[in-house]
Amino acid sequence: MVLGKATIRAAQELHLSNAALARVIGLSEPSISRIAGGARGIDPLSKEGQLALLVVRLFRSLDPLVGADAQKRLGWLRSHNKALNGMPAALIETPTGLVTALAYLDGMRAAA
Repeated sequence: MVLGKATIRAAQELHLSNAALARVIGLSEPSISRIAGGARGIDPLSKEGQLALLVVRLFRSLDPLVGADAQKRLGWLRSHNKALNGMPAALIETPTGLVTALAYLDGMRAAA
């Protein structure tokens, strides 16, 4: 239940719709709705659990870089990023893009 709640909260902060979150972690939209409602959890050892952990990590990596400022977070998500060769909001809607964006943020945090 803890991972489910953390994933839903991170997805909301990252402006990921339920449909986008479902695509990223490999679940159906109704499953995401059940997780959001607390009727279902996410097993951290499952494939969807591992991807959900990446969503949470992405939020936790981005948040300190933008000073927990929701507008700056949204600005970063919706702006073209030359290093990522795309807009982070679009990239994080796929598992590959999520991993790429997370690696970029981890590198930015290491340099800070």
